Amino acid sequence: MAEVDVLLAPLRAFVLQLADFLPRLLLALVVLVIGFLVAKAARFAIEKGLRAINLHVVTRRSGMDEFMQRGGAGADTVSIFGVLVYWVVILAALIVAFNTLGLAYVTDLLTRVMLFVPKLVVALLILAFGTYFARFIGSAIASYGHGIGMRGADALGQLARYAVIAFVLMIAIDQMDIGWDIVRQSFLIILSGAVLAVALAFGLGGKDWAAARLEQWWPTGPGHPRKPE
Repeated sequence: MAEVDVLLAPLRAFVLQLADFLPRLLLALVVLVIGFLVAKAARFAIEKGLRAINLHVVTRRSGMDEFMQRGGAGADTVSIFGVLVYWVVILAALIVAFNTLGLAYVTDLLTRVMLFVPKLVVALLILAFGTYFARFIGSAIASYGHGIGMRGADALGQLARYAVIAFVLMIAIDQMDIGWDIVRQSFLIILSGAVLAVALAFGLGGKDWAAARLEQWWPTGPGHPRKPE
């Protein structure tokens, strides 16, 4: 009899563990199903809400939609926001489900991923409004240049637009907090070097070239008298 008990002890322990695990597994499956339904509803609500406030107009005019479609996204920026919200809810459901099963390491990993997604959403919002503002600034400068008869107004407007986009991109990447200090510092060093090189060229060896460019942009010949100092 004692030998039978020894043989049945592992089986009894397995049955007890299975009896304890099955309810938790069933609860985890229920959480996943509910999470999937909530994620679908949240995605639909977010996309409808963002389109109701005309965010898709901002992203289309800013050029973000065209950029994403060229990159093979196959959707506009508002749809991307909906997908991100969808995955935030799915990740939250997975965290609850795996926590129910007692898988702490998986739960910790998914928590880190889920906390990164809101940062990505904020970065995309910064890019959307920032690129829209950059396009507005570029168009305003180009229109002003054309209004005063300045040559190269379009190029100057494009330069201003790209400068604002570069600044906005730095803010967006910094918002995601991915540890890009080396890249940012390198970019600032290169930008500072370029500005210094242009300043030296204008101040030392580029006086004639600078005078010619200023004459093109602000003519002072007949019909364009220079204002008295």
